[in-house]
Amino acid sequence: MRIQDIKEKYKEEWVLLEVIKVSNKGDLLEGNVLAHSKNRNDTYQILKKSKVKDIAHFYTGEIPNEGYAVAFIWESTSLIKKKT
Repeated sequence: MRIQDIKEKYKEEWVLLEVIKVSNKGDLLEGNVLAHSKNRNDTYQILKKSKVKDIAHFYTGEIPNEGYAVAFIWESTSLIKKKT
């Protein structure tokens, strides 16, 4: 599915997709939607379990206005040490 179509279909949602096609500049052009949700944590749960090699995760809504701060937190289970 074309990225523009994905952005229109899943307005103001987090989208997780398998990357199918990128431009010569590296811009995302096409992908297969793996998950979408208004709640970012829902798509993170799918991302953690995914075995897809080329994957993209993005928000289709408005980017906050200047003067706002946005923080993205990534939790990698491979970095968590288990007690033995």
